[in-house]
This record gives sequence, structure tokens and C-alpha cells, in this order.
Amino acid sequence: MKNEKNIEVLNDLIKINNDRIAGYETAAENIDQSEVMLKTLFYQLAEESAEFKRELSDRVSSLGAEPATDSTAPGKVYRLWMDIKSTFTGNDKRSTLEACEFGEDAAQRAYKLALEDRDELPFSLVQMIEDQKALLRMSHDLVRNQRNEYKEVAR
Repeated sequence: MKNEKNIEVLNDLIKINNDRIAGYETAAENIDQSEVMLKTLFYQLAEESAEFKRELSDRVSSLGAEPATDSTAPGKVYRLWMDIKSTFTGNDKRSTLEACEFGEDAAQRAYKLALEDRDELPFSLVQMIEDQKALLRMSHDLVRNQRNEYKEVAR
């Protein structure tokens, strides 16, 4: 039973990272070509989630299960972020950054939820989730700072 819980937690985080990868790739593809730094940032954040996904998938496989390949179920908050195109007003940098920050908030909630039953998870799994959550927090703050910088420039 414990193994099933571990697999469920890991697969939920894989799905969140699948959404994050798709969201940042979409953002990078749709932001204006002149925004080279933002495009680079978005691709780096997508790669960050790809690495997290690999780590999580390896753990699921080591538990004898198949890693999730899909994204979160429709209706979940984070799923809304995946289709960043719908939040664009043209190639608007501000709305893109706001959508990305929304996604980062959702990722933080997902990782926090995964750690709610930390006493039932093996220490090594808790450590991996905490490490990823901390890195995601730094990414969140980076996106937030970019959004704030844009607001200052736009004034």
C-alpha cells in the first residue's frame, strides 16, 4: 500500500512537470522574437522541469511502476496554465509573465500537497521533493521579478 502511495505522489508531480514543460515551451514559442532573454529563460525553465520529470520517473520505475506520461486532469488549476496562448494579448510580455507566475504558484501548491503526508514517505523521496520544490521556488521568484521589472518599465 505504501508503494502505491509513493507512486501516486511521484506520478502527480510528473504530471505537474509535464504541464510546466508544455507551458514554458508555448510561452517561449509565442513571445516576441526580440525578447531573447525571456525566450532563453522559458526554455531553461522547461528544461528544469524535464530534469525533475526524469528524476521522478526514475523513482517510479525503481518502484516497479510506469511513470505518468500525461498531464494533470482537466479542471485542476495548473491545467489552466498549460494553454498559455489563451492568455496572450498578441505577444504581450506582461500577460505571458503573469500566466507563468500563475503556473509557478500552482507548482508550489502541488509540491506542498505532495509533502503533506511526508511521514508516510521514505526520507529519500521527501528530500528529493523538497529539493525540487526549493528550486521551483527560486524559479517562481525569478519569474515574479521579471514580471515586476516589466511593470516598472511599463509605467
